[in-house]
Amino acid sequence: MKSFLLNENELNVIVDELKSQIEALNNDCIIILRGDLASGKTTFVKNYVKSLGINENVTSPTFSLQSIYDNRVFHYDVYNKTLEEFISLGLLEEFEKNGIHFVEWGNEKLEELLKSYGFNVLILNIEKLENKRQYKIDE
Repeated sequence: MKSFLLNENELNVIVDELKSQIEALNNDCIIILRGDLASGKTTFVKNYVKSLGINENVTSPTFSLQSIYDNRVFHYDVYNKTLEEFISLGLLEEFEKNGIHFVEWGNEKLEELLKSYGFNVLILNIEKLENKRQYKIDE
């Protein structure tokens, strides 16, 4: 596990670290983002997408469930969905598309399922600490 204590102006540090880990996985990876409300999950995805030179408006896909940026970055929010609902909506098949997949609110059941199917999965835990965030990357 790698851990970083950063403020919002230092997000490039965790973005660069995660990019290097994703590149080692041939840019084909699912990143499960975990943290409380307003911990910075969507803000992290915004910064990651921007670092790729993609100039699209990144917002939390809470109600749409999925957003796609430049046909290579996929962003999901499963806050109010069970794993069964996620699967019944056909979203599990989306992970077969080449690219980077960010899943906000993905739980341990989803993590275990994805790993059992052979997907590359990284976990990014984000914890709010006053004006900084604690980022922890688990493989």
